[in-house]
Amino acid sequence: MNIFLLNDIIVFIFIEVILVILMLISEYSVIKILKNWNFSITTSLQYSLEKRNYLVNTIINFTIICKIILFFFFIKSLSELSNVVPGAMCIAGVIGANDYGEVLLLLKIFIVFMLGIWLIVNRLDIKSKKFIYIKPKYFFFNFILFLILFEIFFEVLYFVNVPLKVPVFCCSTLFKADTLPFGLTQSNLAITFYIIFSFTLIFSYLKKIVLSFLINILFLFISYFSVTYFFSIYIYILPNHQCPFCILQKEYFYVGYFIWISLFLGVFFGISSYIIESLINKKITNLFKYSILFNTIFVLICTYFVVIYYIKNGVFL
Repeated sequence: MNIFLLNDIIVFIFIEVILVILMLISEYSVIKILKNWNFSITTSLQYSLEKRNYLVNTIINFTIICKIILFFFFIKSLSELSNVVPGAMCIAGVIGANDYGEVLLLLKIFIVFMLGIWLIVNRLDIKSKKFIYIKPKYFFFNFILFLILFEIFFEVLYFVNVPLKVPVFCCSTLFKADTLPFGLTQSNLAITFYIIFSFTLIFSYLKKIVLSFLINILFLFISYFSVTYFFSIYIYILPNHQCPFCILQKEYFYVGYFIWISLFLGVFFGISSYIIESLINKKITNLFKYSILFNTIFVLICTYFVVIYYIKNGVFL
């Protein structure tokens, strides 16, 4: 059986290729705009570039929104593959099926971050009415396009090398408590998690752009380990079941999607101000309130399962 005969994979790859083609078509106009744009003059060329800019903006916005939606379709496809790949109990086994899975997943998450940044910069550019950020915006698009071409390359390598006859490791083997960062215990990891979360709130409230950028990156790192090795066992109610992906399954009411999306948005808004300021040289502070909101939602969801378990049983796992 060939993995490219599965319907989900065929649809996924087909849409990916269409979106890349649209981006490459847009790139021709982007290069012309970057080379000749001058909003202060009223030549026929400039008028043509302004019309072209509206069209390119529409195409790029469409492809970017589709790429973000397609990320969730990718996760769904991996979940479906766990029923096909021998030994895989969830997405963890499918991702770890070869050497390209983890790199591809991390690359996709990073690209979604960059796509979100582009949408914000594009909105600021349009609101300026004089398109004062048009060149930084399109240079940034070129960077994203390069990442997406690299992503396609890794997707092919990953799917081609997914084994359908050789058993892979399941999540119980892949995630072990001896891989906690800095040699922390589960309880110390939880304490560290809440301390760092408090600092994300403080720096976001004070609108400290650089500090918020750094602390949110650290919070993302610690949160991954905290969910995997501490909070997940309260969701599964099994002290030996530690996995960041099984919580995405219907048996756990898809709570993993709410957990990871809220964390993603909280960290995204916490670090995006610094990236946007570096990109367009404009101070952006109105995004911190969203970082506070989504990081808090993430922490409340995680804490809920610990509190409920303690109320029902009077002990911690």
